[in-house]
Amino acid sequence: MRTKRYSLPEGMRYATLTERKEYYLNEFDIKRVAEWFYRVKGRIVFAVIMGRHTRIFRHKYKEDAGTTILIDEYKGFEDVKAQILEFLPEAVYYDRNVYDEEGKILGQELAFDLDPENLTCPIHGTLADKMQRRQGLGFCELELKMVKEETARLYEELKKSFFNMKIVYSGRGFHIHVFDEDTYNWKYKARKEFAKKLKTEGFLIDEWVTSGGMRLIRLPYSLHGMVSRIVIPLEAKELESFNPVSDKRCIPKFLRLS
Repeated sequence: MRTKRYSLPEGMRYATLTERKEYYLNEFDIKRVAEWFYRVKGRIVFAVIMGRHTRIFRHKYKEDAGTTILIDEYKGFEDVKAQILEFLPEAVYYDRNVYDEEGKILGQELAFDLDPENLTCPIHGTLADKMQRRQGLGFCELELKMVKEETARLYEELKKSFFNMKIVYSGRGFHIHVFDEDTYNWKYKARKEFAKKLKTEGFLIDEWVTSGGMRLIRLPYSLHGMVSRIVIPLEAKELESFNPVSDKRCIPKFLRLS
């Protein structure tokens, strides 16, 4: 299960299976996960990826290690946690679509995804440069700082259009979630046009995520197993001083005790 490791900021590293289990048993706050979805009027689908990038996974799931496994049958959030503990994944997501009990789509949460690989780093170059070195998902502290600044800039722009938003540190970059009720009814065309407008104005976002082409987004309070960091919501005023390399709020106990 060996693989070339991505270059990451100091202190960030792949989490072992034992560490993933320790986190989801003892630190994963399922009550806060439930609170994240309190405004959702419908059913949520969750998803896990066991070892696509880290190549660390439970042997019995070897055949499905790189695939996306949906968690769409569960009795409650504690049941979701139990299934996560069974898979011990490197990543946990949720589908931004909201469904009724028959599986019909009721709407979709609008979100914006900003990741360091989409920046041009003065040290490590463009995404194409990094891909040539097989470091497409690798990043440095400078890139982390740059993507944080881009998130703050985008948040200020989005405040002109939306009222209810939340910033989330995703492990490698940042997400901005929009919870204004009317946005759940936006059609694909409207989402795509809004994303294109922002890109034209020079904002760094993943258009595929904003348009809804990619619906999965990382679950708050889950563990990003590639960097061993907790996915945490942040207030906009906290963003400037936030440093995921050293901020204890996003560092799991298995790193703080080592």
